[in-house]
Amino acid sequence: GSNVLRMSSSIQIKPKTAVQKSKTSSPLPCSPEPAIKPQPKPSDKLNPKTIDPFGARCRPPSAFASMYAKGGIPCRLVHGSVKHRLQWECLPETVPFDPLLVTLAEGLRETKYPYTFVSKEGFKELLMIEGATEKAIPLLPRLVPVLKASLAHSDDEVFGRGLDALVQLSAVVGPSLNDHLKHLLTNVS
Repeated sequence: GSNVLRMSSSIQIKPKTAVQKSKTSSPLPCSPEPAIKPQPKPSDKLNPKTIDPFGARCRPPSAFASMYAKGGIPCRLVHGSVKHRLQWECLPETVPFDPLLVTLAEGLRETKYPYTFVSKEGFKELLMIEGATEKAIPLLPRLVPVLKASLAHSDDEVFGRGLDALVQLSAVVGPSLNDHLKHLLTNVS
């Protein structure tokens, strides 16, 4: 009988202490009323106090960067003491070329590390596997516009990566690339 009495008294005590705490302390930050954030005024854009001309521009990540961050590229950069390399989650021979080779080619336009290294090395390593010719030829209509974009980039390093990728692709697919050269030659010259 005394256990029941204690339980009922402890239940009655807890609400009283909660009520006492709320009376003595300041209002809780998570009040039932939603916090109303002031809407920025159009004139705030012109206010020099709100603009930092030397601040880093917040640019959304590229498609390649977001795919790499999500784990959509089945390889990771391994930092060596002297030389970096890629570590594949599965054998590159078993990786489907269809989305991956085009995605790696899109990554050639990246300007930030490690994306530059992963895209360049991944593209090269995929083209070096046995049977790459048969897998890459059907992708030429999708690869050529992506390589053309990297050849038209204003950054010289991006242009160099695009040119290297074009040379590697040419060595793998051979004369199959001839039909697509008219799209690439203006950017190469």
